[in-house]
Amino acid sequence: MPQGVLRPGDVVRVGAEASVQFSGDRALTFRVIRVDPRVTYDGWIWLEGYVLGPAGNAVQRRRIFVRQDGLYKLR
Repeated sequence: MPQGVLRPGDVVRVGAEASVQFSGDRALTFRVIRVDPRVTYDGWIWLEGYVLGPAGNAVQRRRIFVRQDGLYKLR
């Protein structure tokens, strides 16, 4: 998501481009509920939200640290 603004309710694809921990079959679809406003490393952000299952339902609440440019907005 280069230069994009994330808001609560946005759904993003989190894969290896966002963080190595989400590579391969560990990639996930994530619905944002909060973007932490604290300053971190340049280009990195903390997100709170829900991992979405194949049917689009929330299956797990998580807090993740990712590169914003590595996220792909789905809706």
